[in-house]
Amino acid sequence: MLLEVLQFPDPALRVKAEPFKPGDVDESVRELAESMAETMYEEPGIGLAATQVGVAKRLVVMDLDWKEDGERRPRVLLNPEIVEREGEAVSEEEGCLSVPDFNADVERDARVRVVARTLDWEEVEFDVTGLESFCFQHEIDHLDGVLFIDRISRLKRDLYVRRRKKLLRREREETG
Repeated sequence: MLLEVLQFPDPALRVKAEPFKPGDVDESVRELAESMAETMYEEPGIGLAATQVGVAKRLVVMDLDWKEDGERRPRVLLNPEIVEREGEAVSEEEGCLSVPDFNADVERDARVRVVARTLDWEEVEFDVTGLESFCFQHEIDHLDGVLFIDRISRLKRDLYVRRRKKLLRREREETG
């Protein structure tokens, strides 16, 4: 089932997600993860956090390698946490399904080590760089109520916010 992806400035995007506890994973969590993956592919994106679909739980889906006509292998992670960071890098032209029509260069950590749980409550660990590192950082930020536009210059962010609010006002006037 496709889910609605919340868009800036929806206040639900600023909520800090609650962690899962052992025993929390039931059929509804599995269905949510499946629907999130389906939504991510449909949008299309390479990652989606539960907070982006209005669920304040620490759940992300990611698939950096999928193609329209290729194999899809979504990675579903509960309680992802960055436990080690190293170096500096720039995520060029970073974008977000919840921040429409905007891309920007974002300073990120060059390498991160992430620990998480699978839907079967197995602990997994990833030591990653490049796009995978940026994606983990981006999605974990969402779980903490942080958007990528919070990590860019105030000037660029303010310009986007003004443009977005103007667009939303215009849409309300046309439909109302």
